[in-house]
Amino acid sequence: MRLSRYFLPILKETPREAEIVSHRLMLRAGMIRQQGAGSFSWLPLGKRVLDKVCQIVREEQNRAGALEILMPTIQSADLWRESGRYDDYGKEMLRIKDRHERDMLFGPTNEEMVTEIFRSYVKSYKDLPLNLYHIQWKFRDEVRPRFGVMRSREFLMKDAYSFDLDYEGAKAAYNRMFVSYLRTFTRMGLKAIPMRADTGPIGGDLSHEFIILADTGESQVFCDREFLELSVPGEDTDFANDAEIGGIVKQWTTPYAATEEMHDEAAWGALPEAERLSARGIEVGHIFHFGEKYSKPMGAKVAGPDGKDHFVSMGSYGIGPSRLIAAIIEASHDENGIIWPEAVAPFDVALINMKAGDAECDRACDELYRELSAAGHDVLYDDTDQRPGGKFASADLIGLPWQVIIGPRGVAVGEAEIKRRRSGERFTAPLAEVARRLSDLSA
Repeated sequence: MRLSRYFLPILKETPREAEIVSHRLMLRAGMIRQQGAGSFSWLPLGKRVLDKVCQIVREEQNRAGALEILMPTIQSADLWRESGRYDDYGKEMLRIKDRHERDMLFGPTNEEMVTEIFRSYVKSYKDLPLNLYHIQWKFRDEVRPRFGVMRSREFLMKDAYSFDLDYEGAKAAYNRMFVSYLRTFTRMGLKAIPMRADTGPIGGDLSHEFIILADTGESQVFCDREFLELSVPGEDTDFANDAEIGGIVKQWTTPYAATEEMHDEAAWGALPEAERLSARGIEVGHIFHFGEKYSKPMGAKVAGPDGKDHFVSMGSYGIGPSRLIAAIIEASHDENGIIWPEAVAPFDVALINMKAGDAECDRACDELYRELSAAGHDVLYDDTDQRPGGKFASADLIGLPWQVIIGPRGVAVGEAEIKRRRSGERFTAPLAEVARRLSDLSA
């Protein structure tokens, strides 16, 4: 993509409404546009990151056996009355009426709707286990939306819902999602620590939040330093092997870890002081098991192997891709801007023409642009007539993993300068070898 043809409204000044690093950098880098309190438009650069995050989430959900569907944003209040949550949920729920004066709502979550889908079609234990997920916009009317997309009113959510015959099956489904989440966040360059957590208005009796450590985190968290050394399951993980998956979960839940709400001072005090890690944390995912909380009042049951009807045991599993992007930035930035992990970067390479309009620089950049693109790299080619200092500042701000810099002196000797954004390391390479070198370094 040529920058001269791209929509990238970079801001030089920090917007006054930006309270935290991610909000400031997302606005300055032209990723989002605030439309109202807790409401944002996603501009081209931000949308590319959002799509990459969703794709990783989708791949790992599919790997773990979940099936993708898509449910409406507007739901009938009658479903929520069936479950008993309509009057209990609170003012966060946006309640509306349609033209026929029927009570409707903008969905803050989808337990009721997915349970209605399940009960309409699944009648036998032979069709279990089942896990359905979607990636859909949600709305919660926060009292005080703040921190940009970290705590907005409208947000993108991946929510999955598992259905099993009994608790043992539901626990196995919970474990599969637990391991899937470990892999998901690792692929995005994050170290997420699963911590015992409160179930909140979702309900249930088993819950973990996945927390990344960041100085700007919303809450205090407590964990054993052992988590920093634990290895995350690889691509060869067999999600059909309940024993293997259960062993991974045991390994990741044995060391102490808890959010502030679930913190146990006695257990914490029993840890050697050198092993204690108390830090600020950002929630990037939350999983729940809640048994028959929704299936029983809504009549979601199946015929079991004993010939009797059984209310299914359920769980729900959330990741907020829009919120997750802010969390990634909070964990990965410097004074100059964002530092994207390669897997979620909007582009792989910033190709910077230091003297646009110079025949030799233009020729070298055009050839390299074609070569890098042919080699499978997503390239943002800065072919504008902006001054070099401004180009470098913009490239650092938007945080692409690699910068390839072409100037008159380099072209004269057939070389390009390559900069790794994360470390600031710079080196030169022959123009003919740049595409290969970047492919090797990114492998």
